[in-house]
Amino acid sequence: MIENNQLDAQHMAIGASKFRIPMPPKFTNKEQQRQYEKQRLAAGFRAFALHHFDEGLAGHITLRDCIEPDTFWVNPLGVHFKMIKATDLVRIDHNGNIVEGAHAVNNAAFAIHSRVHMARPDVNAVAHAHTKYGRAFSCLGQLLKPISQDACIFYENQGLFSTFTGVVADKDEGDMIAESLAQHCAVILQNHGLITVGSSVDAAVANFILMDSCCQSQLLAQAAGSLTLIEHDIALKTRAANGSELVTWGNFQPLYAMLEDRDPSFLE
Repeated sequence: MIENNQLDAQHMAIGASKFRIPMPPKFTNKEQQRQYEKQRLAAGFRAFALHHFDEGLAGHITLRDCIEPDTFWVNPLGVHFKMIKATDLVRIDHNGNIVEGAHAVNNAAFAIHSRVHMARPDVNAVAHAHTKYGRAFSCLGQLLKPISQDACIFYENQGLFSTFTGVVADKDEGDMIAESLAQHCAVILQNHGLITVGSSVDAAVANFILMDSCCQSQLLAQAAGSLTLIEHDIALKTRAANGSELVTWGNFQPLYAMLEDRDPSFLE
């Protein structure tokens, strides 16, 4: 996963020296940080609902707890994404015990996400859903190709989990998914769907929305004819500019502002 400490020069806004540029907040109070991050997680589910990433009981986004990092927050089972509030979230540990919350949790969410969180201490958020284009692309058994500026974010930055044994029900398969993810920001689960990760919910969700869109673009392009790929060095340069945690965090901010303006009930 790409790590940059500052925005690439081409992302700096005109007038940056005069006007404020959105930046991730910093906290000295862990309780305030926890509440803020839970609200961002609830917003992530609203974003998934907006993009129609909801399929019955399937799909989950998780957030490592900032106070007890061996636990993580996840969506309650059976609550539609567009209705989830910060107070609805459930916190579980890596053994599957519910630490906080009043709802049951999808077992697949535990089996997959607990193992990714354990394998990747740099990852604070994991996003997964069974989307229309993610499902379609995943059955091809291939990676996204560098056919656009956006797709370059995933160039040599994605894994492929090529084993499908049915609904993920145990931690062993979660371990294999985490191994396929490796140090990348995303993994394609063959015949299943997509997973993206990030150091924040904002980055993980923004990456997921973009990856699903890139799946759609490649499906359309492959159906129309042969692909013209971006050269290796240019693809890597583009990934470095667009794939940093700070830039991907920034990609979520306009969407978050729109969600909050439309219906801020997720903050509750």
